[in-house]
Amino acid sequence: MTPGLPEKEFPTPAPVRNRARVLLALMGIAVLTAALVMAYRESTRTTAPARDAASASSNKTGFAFNIYPQPRALPNVRFADGNGRGMTLRDLRGKVILLNVWATWCPPCRKEMPTLDRLQAKLGGPDFEVVALSIDRGGPFVVRAFYEEIGISALPIYLDETTDAATELGVVALPVTLLIDREGREIGRKIGPAEWDSPEIVTLIRGYIVSPVSNRPEKK
Repeated sequence: MTPGLPEKEFPTPAPVRNRARVLLALMGIAVLTAALVMAYRESTRTTAPARDAASASSNKTGFAFNIYPQPRALPNVRFADGNGRGMTLRDLRGKVILLNVWATWCPPCRKEMPTLDRLQAKLGGPDFEVVALSIDRGGPFVVRAFYEEIGISALPIYLDETTDAATELGVVALPVTLLIDREGREIGRKIGPAEWDSPEIVTLIRGYIVSPVSNRPEKK
């Protein structure tokens, strides 16, 4: 370097910037998820004596979803299936979708996963699918091992290792679950865990499966 001249600045390589962006996104989600976990544990601890009496009201559909007055457009996010095949949300159009964004390191996600599996076993088919979208960085092996550990049999593996899909969907904590109509529009959203195979939620989802209401075009 020539004395007296300022040192030349070099731009940060793109791969480094991309890795930093992914790490920051994961850190943000992890921090917010940790806060959600703490709140979840606190509510479980303080309400345990009254759990049986409150169970009927805690699972009502009003507590499960924030249902929107009109369906909302969603970005055509990208992810992969358990075989590494690239997919987008558009590939799932024609079905009512329950899109659950989760990770194996998220305790509330782990707890609710069997209820999502039972919901898929009960209602899954050409008209409905539970899409459990993992943001684990370890790839499909990590998800598959977890599924085998707790006996998940009905849910296919879907993965977003980049967290790009989660970011585009506005996910700020885990788990987050979106109810999506046949046209690929968001009907409602739930932040936090739920008993997804409860009678109230099953009835709610069946209503969207059989009703043409969710297929009406958005008002402009």
